[in-house]
Amino acid sequence: MTYIGTATSRIDGHAKVTGGAKYAAEFNVPGLVHAFIVESTIAKGRILHIDASEALRVEGVIDVLTHEKRPRMADTDDAYKDDVAPEGAPYRPLYDSKIMFSGQPVALVLAEEWEIARFAASLVRVEYEQEAHVTDLYRQREVAFALPEPAKPRGNAAKAFAAADVGHQGEYYVPIEHHNPMEPYASTVTWDGGGKLTVYDKTQGVQNVQRYVCGIFDMKPDDVRVMSPFVGGAFGSGLRPQYQVVLAVLAARSVERPVRLVLTRQQMYSLGYRPAMIQRIELGATAGGTLDAITHEAITVTSQYEDFHRHETTWSGLLYKSANAKYAHKLARLDLPTSCDMRGPSATTGVYALESAMDELAVALKLDPLELRLRCYSDRDQNNGDLPFSSKNLRECYRQGAEMFGWDKRNPEPRSMRDGSELVGWGMATGVWEALQVPITVRIVLTANGHAEVACATSDIGTGTYTIMAQVAADALGLPLDNISIKLGDSTLPQSPVEGGSWIAASVSNGIVTTSNAIREELLRLAKKVPGSPLANATPDKVAFADGKLVSRQDASRAISIADVMRHGAVDRIEQEKSTNFANDGKHAHNTHSALFAEVRVDEQLGVIRVTRIVSAVAAGRILNTKTAHSQVMGGVVWGIGVALHEETLIDHKFGRIMNANIAEYHIPVNADVHDIKVIFVEEQDNIVNPLGIKGLGEIGIVGVAAAIANAVYHATGKRIRDLPITLDKLQR
Repeated sequence: MTYIGTATSRIDGHAKVTGGAKYAAEFNVPGLVHAFIVESTIAKGRILHIDASEALRVEGVIDVLTHEKRPRMADTDDAYKDDVAPEGAPYRPLYDSKIMFSGQPVALVLAEEWEIARFAASLVRVEYEQEAHVTDLYRQREVAFALPEPAKPRGNAAKAFAAADVGHQGEYYVPIEHHNPMEPYASTVTWDGGGKLTVYDKTQGVQNVQRYVCGIFDMKPDDVRVMSPFVGGAFGSGLRPQYQVVLAVLAARSVERPVRLVLTRQQMYSLGYRPAMIQRIELGATAGGTLDAITHEAITVTSQYEDFHRHETTWSGLLYKSANAKYAHKLARLDLPTSCDMRGPSATTGVYALESAMDELAVALKLDPLELRLRCYSDRDQNNGDLPFSSKNLRECYRQGAEMFGWDKRNPEPRSMRDGSELVGWGMATGVWEALQVPITVRIVLTANGHAEVACATSDIGTGTYTIMAQVAADALGLPLDNISIKLGDSTLPQSPVEGGSWIAASVSNGIVTTSNAIREELLRLAKKVPGSPLANATPDKVAFADGKLVSRQDASRAISIADVMRHGAVDRIEQEKSTNFANDGKHAHNTHSALFAEVRVDEQLGVIRVTRIVSAVAAGRILNTKTAHSQVMGGVVWGIGVALHEETLIDHKFGRIMNANIAEYHIPVNADVHDIKVIFVEEQDNIVNPLGIKGLGEIGIVGVAAAIANAVYHATGKRIRDLPITLDKLQR
C-alpha cells in the first residue's frame, strides 16, 4: 500500500482525544513548586522598590524572586539571542530595573500551590519611576526609520505611474493581532540532581530553547534536556523561546526543586504579536488592463529594543508583471514587546493590501477582477533575477476555483446582488507563499521484526507532523503504517531547526527518504551475503523496499525479506542517521499559490457581515496527506476570516496597556461565523524543488483570505473599507 497522498487519520489523534497526550503544564512530579508572575503596570520607566514582605508572610509561599534577588544570569546580549532572534538587544526577563512594556515580569512568586502563588502575587507592591511612552503607530509614523530596500527596484515607478492610463493609490491598515492558541505558554522544569534539568516547554523548537537556556545560565548542553512532544497551537508564537521558560528555569535553580509556570490568558498578551502596519500602494495600468507601475510601501511596528520585520511589500513581484516597481519598508519603534511571526507573516498582511488594491484597480478599469489578474500574470520571479518558477499552476487555481464558486454568474455592479434583506457580495484574491526547506537530520532504527523508529528533534504544533513522518517512512521502508513509530520534540534527538515557515513537512520528509536510502544500502550489503541471494548483483539504485522485503526494481520476483536478511547477517537492528541539505541551483523560484473566492452577506440595515462561502484552490506541489492538508487550509481560511472581520488588539495609549487581553473581548471566529468552505488541491508536479516534490501548506491557507472577503464586502455594499477588521460601525461611516 502507498500512504503518501492518502487521507490518513492522525496517528496521535487517539492520544489527544483521550487525554493521553501530555502538554507542557501536564507533567507532574513530586515536590512541584508553582510560580506566578507579577507584571508591570506601566509601559516605560524603572522599578524603584519592590516590597514582597506581605506576600512572603502567606503560608505556602516559598520565595519571591526579583531582579535584585535571583540566581546569576548572563549579562551579554549574545547570550539571550536565540536561533531566530532579530537584530537588537533581546529582552532579558527579570534582569534589571528597566521597564520596556506594560505587563513585563517584575517579580516571580513561588509557592506550594498555584492558587497560593497567584494570591500572593497580588500582595507584591512595586514602586515605579514612570517615563513618557508611545504605543500608537500613527504617532510614530513620521519618525519611523527606513530599512534596506526589500527588493531591487525596476524601472521608474513614479514616472510610469504618472503616465499611466488608469491609476489607483490607497492606504491600508492592519492592527496589532495577538496569538491565542488553545494551550497557553507554560514550562515545567524538573530538577534532576547535580544541576541537571529537564524542561517541558511549549515551543516550536526544542533545540533552540535548549541553546537559549544554556546560554543564559552558562550550562552545558548535556545538563539541559528540552521536551515538547505535543503543542496546543503556535503558528509563530513559539518560534522564539518565551520568557516563562527562563523564569521557570531561574526558579528551579533557585529552590533546587521542580517548578511549573503557566501564563494566564491575559499574560499571553505580553508576548509577541502580528505587528500593526500602514501600507501605501500605487498601481498604474494601461487601458487594456496590464500593469505599468507598482509602488508598495509599508510601516510596521517593532519594540524599542529589537528590529523585527518581514518583507511585506515584495509579493507583487511574484504575481504580476510590471516593468516598473518600487518597494520600501520602515519600522516604527513602540513601547511594546517585540512583534513576531504569526501565520503567513508578511504575506497575510502584505497580500491583503496588494489584492485589495488590485480589486480597486479592476473597478477603475471596469474589468473583472479575475480577468485583471490573468492579464497581469507573471511566470517569473521579478524580484530575484527574473527567475522562472520550479512550478506554478496558479492559472489552474483560478480556473478550478472560479468554476466551483460559480464566478461567471457574478454581476459586477456593487449592491446589485441581494437575498431578501441581505446584500450579497462576491470577491476574489490571490495567495502566495514561499516553498522553503532547511537542513535537517533524521535517525531511523530498523529492527528484525519489521518495525522502524524514526527520530528527529522537530516539532508538531498540531499540524500533523507525526502522521506525515509516519506515512513517508512507511512508503520509503515498505512497511505498514502501524509498524512505524515517531519520536520528535526532544532536544536529544537528531538536529532540526525550529518548526515554521511551512518548511518542516518538505524538509523532514526528504530527510526520512535520505536516511531510508542509507538503511536500504546497508540492508542490500547484508542481502548480497545470503546464500543464493536473488539480489547478489543488484546495485542500491536498482532495489526498493516493498511489503517488508527488499525487491528488485527490474524484476519483482527477485526479492528477499528484511527478516531473512537480518537473520542471516546476525543483526537485530540497523541504525542510520543522516543529514539532508537542499541545494539551491539559483535558477528557479520556489513558491506555493492559491486562488480565493468569497461570498459575504451583509444585513442592509444592521451592517452585520456573514461570510457564507469560501473556495480556496491551492497549488502546493505534492500533497502528503489529503486529510490533514485539507484541515490545514480550512484552518487558514478560518483564521483569515478573523483577520478580515474580527481580530484587533486594542491599546489604551494613555497607559500603554492592552484593553482586550482576553478571548471574550479579543474577537476570533466561532462556529457561528464559519459556514461553507471548499478546498481544492490543484495538481502540481514539481521535480525541481526537492526529490519528493513537496512544498508545504501551513501558511498558504490564510494568505489572500482577508482580501477576498474585503473585496466581497465592497461588492455587496459599495463601500471600500481599507482598515481591518471590517466591522459594522465602519460600514455605517
